[in-house]
Amino acid sequence: MSAKPQFPEEHAESGDFERQEDAFRSWVEDDREALHPVEEGRYHLYISLACPWAHRTLIVRNLMGLQAAVGTTTVDPVRDERGWAFRDGPGHSPDPVNGFRFLSEAYRATDADFDGRVTVPVLWDRQKRVIVNNAEDDICRMFDGVFARFAKSPVPFFPAAIEEEQSAWSRFIYENINNGVYRAGFATTQEAYEKAVRNLFDALDRVETRLAERRYLFGPQIVEADWRLFCTLVRFDAVYHGHFKCNLRRIIDYPNLQGYLRDLYQQPGIAETVDFDHIKRHYYITHGDINPTGIVPIGPELDLGRPHDRDNR
Repeated sequence: MSAKPQFPEEHAESGDFERQEDAFRSWVEDDREALHPVEEGRYHLYISLACPWAHRTLIVRNLMGLQAAVGTTTVDPVRDERGWAFRDGPGHSPDPVNGFRFLSEAYRATDADFDGRVTVPVLWDRQKRVIVNNAEDDICRMFDGVFARFAKSPVPFFPAAIEEEQSAWSRFIYENINNGVYRAGFATTQEAYEKAVRNLFDALDRVETRLAERRYLFGPQIVEADWRLFCTLVRFDAVYHGHFKCNLRRIIDYPNLQGYLRDLYQQPGIAETVDFDHIKRHYYITHGDINPTGIVPIGPELDLGRPHDRDNR
């Protein structure tokens, strides 16, 4: 038995969810003659507070202190068949840069023949009026790199000393955890679902073991891979555990992961980037094939804000 796929073009016959590739991969460069030269105020970030991929770009931007250099606009968390929309509401707004009603307009302005799924985040060139990049990994690298000259509080997200190890862990986290929850939630056969869920929890078990010996993934310093993991963990008990049926365990059932999650959530400026209203309304209302009633749960009650004792591993 096979269920109706969430995104038909991104599903294999086996029932596995196969995420589309990011369509726009240009870079902002330190070259005045480049297609997209680095300039303060020239670029704008379109995001959703519900989306873990977009969330990570917002965290890196904010922790770097790039608010004055790169503006942001947040879309409505409720997405219908027309895609991400710019509407006035709690925590989201109309588009002040281009007056777009839908993010798809930015995609068509960049490539009139684009026929893929419209996703966030989007880094927009206000001068050329095109998308520079819609890959969160690239955008985080650019914020940490070429945009660092504008940073009010530069943070080394990609230390050279751990470059190879961090790259390996980032791939592992993406394949098994970040995208793993989606492979479980969007699976259309029992076999595909069970495979994704077991891979996911094997990966969470491995991270739990690693965090028994260190405060963060690479010791005392928070790096980009930590925020990559955080953006999935913070949504897990509220959404992925129930909505995506990733229900072998919750994050609160993992002592080290739960402490790690609370530690990161309590870092200055992070709680304000987490909007559980946007997160829950997006998943439970937007995914009508998974949750046909559209009812948004009022729970769970999450305790992430009070001080939590974790020794300096």
